[in-house]
Amino acid sequence: MAHQVHIIGGGLAGSEAAWQLAEAGVKVRLSEMRGSGEMTPAHQTDGLAELVCSNSFRSDDAENNAVGLLHAEMRALGSLIMASADRHKVPAGSALAVDRDGFSARVTEAILAHPNIEVVRERVDALPASGLTIVATGPLTAARLAELIGAATGSDSLAFFDAIAPIVHRDTIDMDICWMASRWDKVGPDGDGKDYINCPMTKEQYLAFHQGLLDGEKTEFKDWEKDTPYFEGCMPIEMMAARGVDTLRFGPMKPVGLDDPKTGRWPYAVVQLRQDNALGTLWNMVGFQTKLKYAEQVRLFRTIPGLENAEFARLGGLHRNTFINSPQLLDQGLRLKQAPHVRFAGQITGCEGYVESSAIGLIAGRFAAAELAGKPLVPPPPTTALGALLGHITGGADAKSYQPMNVNFGLFPPIEGKTKKKERKGLYAARARDALKQWQAAIA
Repeated sequence: MAHQVHIIGGGLAGSEAAWQLAEAGVKVRLSEMRGSGEMTPAHQTDGLAELVCSNSFRSDDAENNAVGLLHAEMRALGSLIMASADRHKVPAGSALAVDRDGFSARVTEAILAHPNIEVVRERVDALPASGLTIVATGPLTAARLAELIGAATGSDSLAFFDAIAPIVHRDTIDMDICWMASRWDKVGPDGDGKDYINCPMTKEQYLAFHQGLLDGEKTEFKDWEKDTPYFEGCMPIEMMAARGVDTLRFGPMKPVGLDDPKTGRWPYAVVQLRQDNALGTLWNMVGFQTKLKYAEQVRLFRTIPGLENAEFARLGGLHRNTFINSPQLLDQGLRLKQAPHVRFAGQITGCEGYVESSAIGLIAGRFAAAELAGKPLVPPPPTTALGALLGHITGGADAKSYQPMNVNFGLFPPIEGKTKKKERKGLYAARARDALKQWQAAIA
């Protein structure tokens, strides 16, 4: 099949970009290295849009949370990623979490079945010299291609570490000690207020665990990795522990809003686990991404009350992510300034998170379709979640200090006039909905 756009990378962004183009009637070649006999350090399958870290798309609250608003905007624009996530969601309070295998299988099935998409299992080692191209190789771009991207941009790629949380077999968790609850008993669209497994800790248990994190044997870095920074939104738990004895109690182990039914009170600290698959047989340890060595993880995590006999389907890990200096290198249409036939999308642009990566893939696909149709590239308004995120990537951030960023209301233009703090998020959301509708009408 002769293609009009070549997409390199079959992750979240590449799959979404391919879907948007194909739905617009554009012929797409989607190149994915996995399945050609090669694998990345973090992936485990050759499925498209495989989730390698958490199974959570974070908050689905479109009224009070920027990422929930981004969910809503992507749904309105026919996102394959959001449709697949909705189809394979599992209980997670007000968050949107998915059965990771079912989700990837659904995306793969839809992409393979589309008559306008040809999936080719191949490693691409160079940027095409011509023809519309979207590079969506993600944070685990193959070394050779990463080197050539650096050479083509005239700038060294930046890099940071991303960490993976462990997954526990549900039937090895002691529910005589643990209990089911969501924080403040908050009920999500398909939840019942009891969507998380909670492991309580006393002060003595917490302090011993905290010390174990500090003392535990860690993965050693190679010389070329030692200056690579961590991303704040995915900080290894032992790095958080090193910031202070109470840091974890105000972060992933906070007990606020979780009444232990045995005491009627909040524990000193809590470890939460979130359902990871539709069967409910696998649960991931929320916020427990780590660089501890495997044997150390098993030993230490089994000191957590209720996890004394835990069996792990997957232990935590650490991998290096790479991203380009997008504010310096890309134009407002996500095109490489030095080679405008090439667009970048997804985490390689420096957006952080599953949803953000998919959203930039969606926009890249729509931009490429508009370009082929001879239509102007009209970006979504900066008052929308899509526009705010795109603006940050393509010029809103300082190129000298550019770092990965999740979508947040701080990227949006301020609300004009005086407003009450508790009403501000709702005003952002209402303004965004109106702006998105107007934009959709303008580009129709």
